[in-house]
Amino acid sequence: MTADMSISKLNGKEIYTPDGYHLGIVGETVIDGSTLKATHLFVAGCPEELVEKGVHLTIPWRWVKSIGDVVILRWFPETPIPYEQ
Repeated sequence: MTADMSISKLNGKEIYTPDGYHLGIVGETVIDGSTLKATHLFVAGCPEELVEKGVHLTIPWRWVKSIGDVVILRWFPETPIPYEQ
């Protein structure tokens, strides 16, 4: 992410796994209030092929590889991620 990009500009960007699968859309960026650093991305609209029941996910910031027109992850767990209550 470039230094001049605001966190709010991440909202609405599409997210892709390292294998090129569309994971969803950035809904929110979670910020640590004490350090003012991004810690997670909240992902909405996940496909059931990647996430059981299409539930929303929170992706750790360390999984993010690059941000441009889209967000590309450096890692994503084995799919589909099981739904647990």
